[in-house]
Amino acid sequence: MKAILAGTPYPMTLLSSVIRRVRAEREITYPRASLIKAILVRASRYYKKSEKGVDMALDTGNRNIGYRLGRLFSILEKVQEEASPGINATIRDRFYGSASSTPVAAFPHLIKLKNHHLSKLENKGRAVNLERLIGETMDGIDDFPSHLGLQDQGRFAVGYYHQRQSFFTKKSTDKEK
Repeated sequence: MKAILAGTPYPMTLLSSVIRRVRAEREITYPRASLIKAILVRASRYYKKSEKGVDMALDTGNRNIGYRLGRLFSILEKVQEEASPGINATIRDRFYGSASSTPVAAFPHLIKLKNHHLSKLENKGRAVNLERLIGETMDGIDDFPSHLGLQDQGRFAVGYYHQRQSFFTKKSTDKEK
């Protein structure tokens, strides 16, 4: 309440609690993503950091490693879902915790799985589009970091959420614009 009234940053323990809840339930809901975003934006604004903040929707130009890895994780999950429809447990259930905190431990294995899943897709055009999206997201990531800090874990969650939501939004055509 003090942070709200004084306009100061929210306590990092709040971010830690939200991240812990996301990891425990393996689900990023709209309220959780909104709270993480609010914490990150308030801290960035208060300390006048020059790095790019978190936008309202998917930001393909955001170069933050946590945000980009969250997007990548979401894309890899989508590839798995399309390759194996009706699967009981996705990579989110098995790898979210390690991917969001220690990417070097999870992503090399997930990239290998991605190749297997893409080969199972019947629609080769869809496989090419997903591969292109993965390539655009990974552009500039030479190696995976050994550890993500608390704020980057928050950006991971928001990036994951934004990318998941973009899969469900209708793409506008040139005629509609």
